Amino acid sequence: MPEQASSVEAEEGEAGGFVTGLARGIAGALFLALPMLMTMEMWYLGFYIARERLLLLLLVNIPLLVLLAHRIGFEETFTWREAFRDATIAYGIGILTSAVVLAALGIVGRDMPASEIAGKLALQSVPASIGAMLGRSQLGQGTGQDDDERETPYHTELLLMATGALFVSLNIAPTEEIMVLAYKMTAWHAMAVILLSIGLMHGFVYAVSFIGGHELQPETPWWHAFVRFTLPGYIVALSVSLFALWIFESFGDSSATEMLHSLIVLGFPASLGAAAARLIL
Repeated sequence: MPEQASSVEAEEGEAGGFVTGLARGIAGALFLALPMLMTMEMWYLGFYIARERLLLLLLVNIPLLVLLAHRIGFEETFTWREAFRDATIAYGIGILTSAVVLAALGIVGRDMPASEIAGKLALQSVPASIGAMLGRSQLGQGTGQDDDERETPYHTELLLMATGALFVSLNIAPTEEIMVLAYKMTAWHAMAVILLSIGLMHGFVYAVSFIGGHELQPETPWWHAFVRFTLPGYIVALSVSLFALWIFESFGDSSATEMLHSLIVLGFPASLGAAAARLIL
């Protein structure tokens, strides 16, 4: 009987922990995605964005969510099947949270075509689902030590950086300021932004002792982390920026130089998002 009672208590504890994880997921979706839920450009994009590009964005988000779930899911996961389950739940939270907020703000309503409502909810569900997954690591407590002790493979580090870069890019890529800045930039400005992006990206992770930062061993050459992580991370951030600008059709009729400058401008916050992902994930 005592063993049966302890088993019941353990199951109740697991269920309680999962419910707490869901609550943190909803809080994370609200805290981290609310700026995009209240951004006018995102409302209009949900209306006119090409449906094949929106579908591609939704599909790309799935493996990133599974990776995050495996790393920082609503509860500790041991198999990719469990991670996929948590990723599905996070997507559901993202859709539900987006629907409630957009309906409460009057952005979606029964008088709109179903395709417009679906487009707005689908687009907003991407950052909201990432926010839901991040809520566990940023709003939870008591599990960070376990996460820190988990060894992260090199390819996983790159994917985590891509996730951070995508989340930040989704905030900024739809805005017209990217194209305005790109139009005003000169080649010297572009070079300065590139150097600033790479320098800050490397400094945030290795030089300023943020929580979650990485310490270089004395016997490790200074350039090792720069070549192995920072430069590839910046390329990942630029790739994600290019993807976000293409998804949101931001290039329009821009010249090749303006497109390159737009990529460099968005790569600046995206690189910081990639560095932040290495710190907090």
